[in-house]
Amino acid sequence: MQHAKDVPFTFEVSVPEATMSRYDNHLTRRLSSMKGQYADREAYAAMLEQEDMLLYEVYETKRPEVAGELLHGLSILHPGKVGREYFMTKGHFHTVLETAEVYYCLKGEGMMVMETPEGDWAVEELRPGRVLYVPPRWAHRSVNTGTEDLVTFFVYPGHSGHDYGTIETQGFCKLVIEENGRPKIVDNPRWRPREKT
Repeated sequence: MQHAKDVPFTFEVSVPEATMSRYDNHLTRRLSSMKGQYADREAYAAMLEQEDMLLYEVYETKRPEVAGELLHGLSILHPGKVGREYFMTKGHFHTVLETAEVYYCLKGEGMMVMETPEGDWAVEELRPGRVLYVPPRWAHRSVNTGTEDLVTFFVYPGHSGHDYGTIETQGFCKLVIEENGRPKIVDNPRWRPREKT
């Protein structure tokens, strides 16, 4: 796709409809793309047998994937659970580890689960009007703990890239489950510390 050089542009984000007026790419992730990510594998298999449901969508405005550009878009994570674990995004490190990302929550309730390659972790609440800064070196995954769509606007450096493979193999050290009608952060029983190279 051709992009005009250094020409400012605008677009509208509609919170009630959870849409962007201008976007170049619409990405969808279904349950089948999350194989091995949910702790309750029996519940996952049973749900997938019933329906390969849509978990989340991403609307992106394409820009050159180079330093100096800012890639951005809208993430819509639908509500639901696999077993007791809330619907979540795949989660990723950035390929260029020393790059950050900003999320602005527009709608819904959720959490951002984060961790570093060294094993530090954090979980921050997402709610309308809240801005989350994810520093360099932190993998991140959105979790919808509410009953409506969790909608966030995101911005990250154009040359960051995405490393999904590390998370697909390893998972995150923390999970967010429902306990007594409320979200609870628990250890991931399948997580193991990464080997130092």
